Amino acid sequence: MSLDVQNFAAAHLLRRPEPIRVGGFVAGFDPATTSPYVNYATPLPGAAPTQAEVAALVGEFVGRGLVPRLEFAPDAAPEVEPALRRAGFTTEGVHEYLVCTPATLTRPAGLPATRSPRTDAEFEEIDAALSEAFGNAFPTATDGASLLRRTQERGGAVRFVRAEDGTCAGAAGCSAPAGGTAELAGVGTRPAYRGRGVAAAVTCALAGVLFERGAESVWLEPEGDVSRRVYERVGFRPGGTRLYLRLDAPLP
Repeated sequence: MSLDVQNFAAAHLLRRPEPIRVGGFVAGFDPATTSPYVNYATPLPGAAPTQAEVAALVGEFVGRGLVPRLEFAPDAAPEVEPALRRAGFTTEGVHEYLVCTPATLTRPAGLPATRSPRTDAEFEEIDAALSEAFGNAFPTATDGASLLRRTQERGGAVRFVRAEDGTCAGAAGCSAPAGGTAELAGVGTRPAYRGRGVAAAVTCALAGVLFERGAESVWLEPEGDVSRRVYERVGFRPGGTRLYLRLDAPLP
């Protein structure tokens, strides 16, 4: 599965508005945001980068005023981590990812209904709800609503749950598939609506949509034991780990 996830990571970054290739790396940049969670790089499976390639990659980030940062499945490119460590990259995080397939997808009874956003107002409402859900902990895009719309327009999907008062209770998005798999991310529920099955509902709905479109698997990264139990409830199972590295003080 690590090869599928890594192939997906490279293909996904090539969809960015400003993708580049540097040796065995792919980097994706989006001028709409300086978020390091949007602007980052990943190696191609089996990459064995030279010192010059790593330096060139760092230069692409520095030239844009961004922190050099990579996300990847180390099992798919075992020579990459040592090369990055030698260049001064440090660990931002090590995240387990879970995988769901059509055979494991489970639809628990009693989950709230989900909707697909269609209007600008709905995309803006989802963007605001997700910011609240994550406590404004992450740098936001200049126009997050447009990024959500673009996800949907380019073959991915966004789903949300409408609360009783008409507001957005929670939402999530899933990228368009690449290499047979797709990443489900940004699952967020506003604090007032937690514990009502919102996260499980949007996760289950999105996985089902992508399977209907031909994806063989969907993967995501849980943020803790609580979210992990939610995802396991709808059929996600352990798949492997992904490594997050960054260079906080790149050499000039």
